[in-house]
Amino acid sequence: MDLATFQQQMRHLYGERDRARGLARSFAWFTEECGELSRALFRGSTADREREFADVLAWLASLADQAGVDLAQVAARYAERCPRCDAAPCACELAR
Repeated sequence: MDLATFQQQMRHLYGERDRARGLARSFAWFTEECGELSRALFRGSTADREREFADVLAWLASLADQAGVDLAQVAARYAERCPRCDAAPCACELAR
């Protein structure tokens, strides 16, 4: 599934409810899912990590939709090269 289709599916499944919840509360849910992903990365199984990555991606798509951002369009920023150093692979300094 491509990003545009995924974002459209999240809008179909959850868009009305997420818009009613509002951007601030949806962002809070997103950050909670990021915490669950953190736990899965360091203490979970492969199935846990896969489920939490899916949940984070779903909430990111919802937030983007509520903010009027097309994920497929903004992903193009990274399609060819690093947007900071203009190289592929990235040649930016490691220390930041």
